[in-house]
Amino acid sequence: MLPLGRRLNSAGGVRAFSTALRRPLAPLRTVSTLPSLRRSSGLAAGQRDPAELDQITRLPNGLRVATEALPGHFAAVGVYVEGGSRFEPPELSGCSHIMDRLAFKSTKTRSIDDMQGVLQEMGGTYMCSSSREAVMYQAAAFNQDIERMTEVLADTIINPQITEDEVETQKLTAEYEIEQIWGKPDMILPELAHMAAFRDNTLGNALLCPAERLPLINSDVMKQYRNAFYQPERTVVAFAGVAHEEALRIVERHFGDWKSATPGESAVSTGTLDGIFKSLFAGSGGQPPLISTPAHYTGGSIVLPTTAKVPDYTHCFIAFEGLPISDPDVYALAVLQLIIGSGSSFSAGGPGKGMFARAFTKVLNRYRWIDSFMSFNHSYSDSGLFGVSASVEHRAANVVAEVICQELALTMHSGAGGITQLEVDNAKRQLRSSLLMNLESRMIQVEDLGRQVQVHGRKVGVQEMCESISALSVDDITRVAQRVMKGAVVNVGEGSGRPTVVLHGPNVENIGDVFACCDKYGLGRGAPDKGYTRGGKQHFTPSKISYNPIFLLSYLPQEVL
Repeated sequence: MLPLGRRLNSAGGVRAFSTALRRPLAPLRTVSTLPSLRRSSGLAAGQRDPAELDQITRLPNGLRVATEALPGHFAAVGVYVEGGSRFEPPELSGCSHIMDRLAFKSTKTRSIDDMQGVLQEMGGTYMCSSSREAVMYQAAAFNQDIERMTEVLADTIINPQITEDEVETQKLTAEYEIEQIWGKPDMILPELAHMAAFRDNTLGNALLCPAERLPLINSDVMKQYRNAFYQPERTVVAFAGVAHEEALRIVERHFGDWKSATPGESAVSTGTLDGIFKSLFAGSGGQPPLISTPAHYTGGSIVLPTTAKVPDYTHCFIAFEGLPISDPDVYALAVLQLIIGSGSSFSAGGPGKGMFARAFTKVLNRYRWIDSFMSFNHSYSDSGLFGVSASVEHRAANVVAEVICQELALTMHSGAGGITQLEVDNAKRQLRSSLLMNLESRMIQVEDLGRQVQVHGRKVGVQEMCESISALSVDDITRVAQRVMKGAVVNVGEGSGRPTVVLHGPNVENIGDVFACCDKYGLGRGAPDKGYTRGGKQHFTPSKISYNPIFLLSYLPQEVL
């Protein structure tokens, strides 16, 4: 199973370009989901775009089978169930976090020891992880073992025992994970940003199981979750390195008899199930239940003060509603994120990494009191979240919002201090390079295929993606920057366009009124209601911003300088 830390760092249902920036060999999913039809690739004679090797078939039970038949010594298989945290009704909240930990345990045909034995015998790699929009089972194995590995995945998905002892063991592990994660700002603050951005709905549902829900979860609840979401019509089985006819034979043998749960087996009412199974974009006769509604971006704030001196920094997140993975401007937003970049005052990756991104040239190299400056871009099926986070010394907290807002505002034009042609060209080359290198991995290749088919019903070829990236201009980047940063994104959920703010650290009131700072720079459509409080206390205290962003240094305490 995937470690929780990585799951939180890749919380998107389809991991965005931002993931590749934090981890250079992470998948770039969002680039590959444009709704347009395939274009002529312009490849030389004798060359074939891998997309031409893709085939998709729907079985009679509703399950979709997708293949990409590029040959190799290893093959990969993935099963993708549309059942992440965004779909959880209140009575099943937190179950997806526990569910992925129950993978590869006892089934109706195998004990835990038997399951582990057969996996170890095959070698290869296997994992299960949950995200906001899917639960993913993936494995890579030698070509001769791929059918056997598929049978193991089918066994753990279709025939799990889900015993009380197994659930209690995973609850104890989850409790420890939750405690550890809350002590790591770089992991928990992105979660809080989603909670503030999509308050009380869909993508704002906690990826971690809420601590108060753990005592309420037992084997019966987990079986109810499985019966509600683990349905063949909500599932895609994808193969990389397997011929389509062979893949169909394997899937029909091991998944062909899989049927949807009967109404009596499901914990969710018929009306709720009807809502779950409807497309997020399809109309319905009545008011749809919460879990089937599009993601509604609200904006807002969460302030998490602490009196502890560890960590040693004050953290500030400023974000805006981003683009869904089907939006044509998703390529330009990815390039914009690379232009802003990410970095810290100390990098374990060696000298020179990312040194030409604005995070270094305009922030970290100028202000030694900033420890890290990170851009992020989470894209989902119907919305997204784009922004910047910064960690600064406590004594410099009063200027962190100015630094972030100023840098974001500069990306909205191509004049003095704005986006240059050289920056765009470098970012486009970096994006194409990261995309191609990432897709060398079998596990990334199969997940890219499976999630694209699950969300959009097709796979976009690498050549088409690279052409879309190459066609971008400076005007495209500044236009998309204005669209996102000015709160002009209009997704199906009809978001508010307001900024999202998350603050963490001692004396966070020294940061000032972040919404007023955003408004001063023309970011967002206006300050939202001061929303979140923690511990029964209102912690966010607006204060008048009186310093000049052009002369930030003159407003810092002398000891910081």
